Amino acid sequence: MPKVSKKDVEYVAKLARLRLSETEKKAHAEQLNKILGYMDKLNQLDTSNIKPTSHVVEMQNVFREDVAKPSIPVDSALQNAPDKKDNFFRVPKVIDA
Repeated sequence: MPKVSKKDVEYVAKLARLRLSETEKKAHAEQLNKILGYMDKLNQLDTSNIKPTSHVVEMQNVFREDVAKPSIPVDSALQNAPDKKDNFFRVPKVIDA
């Protein structure tokens, strides 16, 4: 007996405000049942000796060392600015006080 019925799909579609055709309802029910069937197969595996992990492969930090370097000159930073004043970028006001 299927775990997910067409009626279940209709209920979730209604909650998500989705309009599904009869064909789509049937297809989604079948796909969800296949996924749950696969999960049942995975639940049969003995994982008692497997260490819990959040990633399949070992993760490591790939960031470079933070090294202070000289910045670009102000004139170079502002050379393509569409609007500037003194040593600053001018931008439209976005917050009303």
